[in-house]
Amino acid sequence: MTTTTDTTTTGRAVGTARTRVEGRDKVTGAARYAGEIPFAGLAHGWLVLSTVARGRISSLDDAPALAMPGVLAVLHHGNAPRVDTGYIGLLGRPNPVVGLFQHDRIPFMGWPVALVVAETSEQAREAADALLVGYEQEPHDVEFAAGHPGAYVPEEAMPGAGTEKGDLAERLAASAYVVDEEYTTPEEHHHSMEPHAATARWDGGRLEVVDSNQGTTWVASELASLFSLDPGSVRVRSEHVGGGFGSKGLAPHQVGAVMAATVLQRPVRVVLTRRQMFSLVGFRSPTHQRVTLGADAGGRLLALDHQALSLTSTVHEFIEPSATVARVMYDADAHRTGHRVVRLDVPTPTWMRAPGETPGSFALESAIDELAEKCGLDPVELRLRNEPETGPVSGLPFSKRNLRACLEEGARRFGWAGRDPRPGTRREGRWLLGTGVAAATFPSGVGASTASATALPDGRFTVRVNAADIGTGARTAMLSVAADALGVDPGRVRILLGDSDIGPAWIAGGSMGTRSWAWAVRLAAGELREMLALGGTIPPEGLTTRSDTSEAIQALAQLERHSYGAQFAEAAVDTSTGEVRVRRMLGIFAAGTVVNPLTARSQLVGGMTWGLSMALHEEAVRDRHSGGYVNADLAGYHVAAHADVTRVEADWVDDHDPQDPVGIKGIGEVGIVGAAAAVANAVWHATGVRHRSLPIRPDRVLTAAQEGTPGA
Repeated sequence: MTTTTDTTTTGRAVGTARTRVEGRDKVTGAARYAGEIPFAGLAHGWLVLSTVARGRISSLDDAPALAMPGVLAVLHHGNAPRVDTGYIGLLGRPNPVVGLFQHDRIPFMGWPVALVVAETSEQAREAADALLVGYEQEPHDVEFAAGHPGAYVPEEAMPGAGTEKGDLAERLAASAYVVDEEYTTPEEHHHSMEPHAATARWDGGRLEVVDSNQGTTWVASELASLFSLDPGSVRVRSEHVGGGFGSKGLAPHQVGAVMAATVLQRPVRVVLTRRQMFSLVGFRSPTHQRVTLGADAGGRLLALDHQALSLTSTVHEFIEPSATVARVMYDADAHRTGHRVVRLDVPTPTWMRAPGETPGSFALESAIDELAEKCGLDPVELRLRNEPETGPVSGLPFSKRNLRACLEEGARRFGWAGRDPRPGTRREGRWLLGTGVAAATFPSGVGASTASATALPDGRFTVRVNAADIGTGARTAMLSVAADALGVDPGRVRILLGDSDIGPAWIAGGSMGTRSWAWAVRLAAGELREMLALGGTIPPEGLTTRSDTSEAIQALAQLERHSYGAQFAEAAVDTSTGEVRVRRMLGIFAAGTVVNPLTARSQLVGGMTWGLSMALHEEAVRDRHSGGYVNADLAGYHVAAHADVTRVEADWVDDHDPQDPVGIKGIGEVGIVGAAAAVANAVWHATGVRHRSLPIRPDRVLTAAQEGTPGA
């Protein structure tokens, strides 16, 4: 065995930059993802999606497809196994889209109507193209607009959809300065690098699914409920995941693979295409938001009203909680937030990196910037003057609120003090230059998890926790946490994750993954260290301790727990072409103890880059006549490229959370919050024209400049 040194002499592993333990495997191709793992006798399924936006299947002729080479089966509403979608899962009722082939109704274009299974993926795809499906079409509505007559308050799906305190009209009347504006964001999509893929097989009466997901416990539980199976008879493995961002829960591809494996009694793999992902795995709803702010002569907020409208499908209710960010960021004598939603003939939206806070911060932080302009105050100073002492809506104390430190440190490092507040005054040739700022926040939560730690006779340790490493570096973070808890060098520790057989653990979502898993790992490893300190011989099978954090997290005091950040951006705008280039971005964050600075910075920079992409590029467009997408691919759905991202820096201030065993808050999502607003505010400072609708496309820049409009 290689001799290693304990961290008791070399220092703590937590807080030390560490390359990913699986990094070499990933860059050399040794790490296999869900769509790459070989199985004997593997068959391949290809989903067939509806080509109409609303109606019924009037006919389905599978004979031509079944007659083609290699085709094994065609599953559809006339022959597919029955499933139960009436259960309540981890995150509520399942989206009916996972109830594959249970009826002939078509609620949106891209609804799954059949699964063709063949010996090869190519044969399945060719046969899918040959499947003859007839439809009885009905009128559809896919147009999202502020004045849609069907908008309603989603009180059942979102208890507390609205909040209100104080007399809004009275406080607005008393205000020296008022901002009352509307902001819009388009439909946006996750589209992680690795498409969704799953392979299902039956092994000795037990269902095994190899999948790409954000929580194997979660997906295994959903599949057991859906197929009315004993939870212990379902195993889901997900060792390597190429991104998720909220989209990789239960989706039609896993269900289709299980159905086909059940019918054929052989392994079946279903992989979604990029185009299919637009319809089947959710997206961020477009939003229409109205923000009204009133302030006294000194810039202190007297009134705040944030109202948000989003869409959902006709078959499932999902709310984009955009106005909730105002409940945390700023207080006012009169404070009101609200949400409305409209049902359309479109797929159901879902969680997407910082759901609610991402579009909500664009509207709120743009409005705050507009208020600073009206008040004649520096935008950083206005935010500092409106720092609340307790939760603006909850009234609860903050666990820690280090936003002030983020704003002040960010302003210092960005060179904000030398900024000329007048818009449209800095020019370099054909480029107008401007700088913008926005604040950021995201909740810091924790979910119940279990873990085990085993000491082996050879001096090594194995730690098992059912974490999901979706590209965030979870393996490496857990390695550091375990090493510190055990008091040993990280080289003596092996981490096993991504297998529902390990035991229940929280999902990789809501910026709760690392905090939830680390808590459980620290408890199990700490107990093992205490046992080892008592001496004795380790048995051949090892000495194991187990933890369950359910009781510990229930005992947490009621506090407002959040990560915070300050986003700064410098934008250059070409006055002849309307092109916007972001020359530099700086984000300073307060996100608890940073376990691994290397991967943490990567997460924050990734979020900021996505915010830049949101500000300038991303926009899914629907054809109102067909109900389908105009740009359902990554050629038409534009995302930031290397040329768009030059200098992006992320750093943090000390923000240890004393109520967490490791001091963690969470960093996965706060990096995107406020980034789009900072870019938009920089574009205003460069041009003097306010853009209240994203993305800030060149045509919008030119149109606004030509019309001389104060907003676009």
